[in-house]
Amino acid sequence: MGVLVGLGVGTGLLLIWSAFALPRVESASSSAPRTDGRVRRLLSSAGMADTSTGSFLGVCAVAAVVAFVVVQAMTGTWPVAVAFAAMGAWGPVALVRSRARKRRREFAEVWPEAIDDLASAVRAGLSLPDALAGLAVRGPEALRPAFASFALDYQVTGRFGDCLDRLKERLADPVGDRVAEGLRIARDVGGGELGRLLRALSGYLREELHTRSELESRQAWVVNGARLAVSAPWVVLLLMSGQRDVVTRYQSTAGVLVLAVGAALCVLAYVAMNRVGRLPTEQRILS
Repeated sequence: MGVLVGLGVGTGLLLIWSAFALPRVESASSSAPRTDGRVRRLLSSAGMADTSTGSFLGVCAVAAVVAFVVVQAMTGTWPVAVAFAAMGAWGPVALVRSRARKRRREFAEVWPEAIDDLASAVRAGLSLPDALAGLAVRGPEALRPAFASFALDYQVTGRFGDCLDRLKERLADPVGDRVAEGLRIARDVGGGELGRLLRALSGYLREELHTRSELESRQAWVVNGARLAVSAPWVVLLLMSGQRDVVTRYQSTAGVLVLAVGAALCVLAYVAMNRVGRLPTEQRILS
C-alpha cells in the first residue's frame, strides 16, 4: 500500500512540475486557427485557450491517480479503485464541458445587445475598428475582455484582419465568427447595408434564444433524472466500501466482470441520454 501511495504522489508531483516548468511550443503562425484536436477546441470554447493540452491531460491523470489511491485506501479492492480512477480522469473533462456550455449560453444571451450597440455605432458614423473597440466599454460584461484585447491589438498593429482573427480565437463562438466575417467583408468591399444586416441578425438571435430557453427548461428534469440514474449505482458502491467483506468480492473474476459490464452499460446509457436530449448547436464553420 505504501508503494502505491508513494507512486501516486510522485507521479502527481512530476505532472504538476512539468505543467509549469516545461516550455510550451507555439505554432509558427500565431494567427492561424488552432486545429490540434478536440481537447484544444474544448478548452477554447470554455475560455481556457491559454491552457495547454498537455497541462489539461496532466490534470486528468493526476485526478485519476488521486481517485485510485483514495478508493484503494478505503476499500482495498483494486477493481473498484480502477473504476473510480476512470471517473476521476473524466472529472476535469466534465467540468470544462460544463464551463463551455455555461459560457456559450452566456454569450447567446448577450450577443443581441452587443450587435445592437455595434449597429448603432456604425449608423452614427464610427469606423468599424472604433465601433468594435467601443464594445470594450459599452458592450455586455461577458464580451468586454475580448473586445478590450481587440482594441489593444488594433492600436499596436493597425491590421484589422489579423486583429479580427485573434478576436475570433478569444471568443471561440459561432456567432462571433459570423459577426467577425461580416465585418471583414464590409471593411474590404464596403457595406452600406451593414447596419440593417446587424439588426436582422440581432432579431434572429433573440428568437433563437427564446426558443432554446423553452426547450431547455422542459427537458432539464429529464436530463437530470437520467444523470442521477447513471450515478446512483456508483454512489451505492462507494457507500458499501465500509463493508470490507462485501466490497472485496469484487476482486474475484465474477466481481470484475460485474463491474466491467456495469460500467459499460452506464457509459452506453449516458451517451444515449446525451444524444437523445441534446439540442442542435451551431458549429464554428468559419473558424
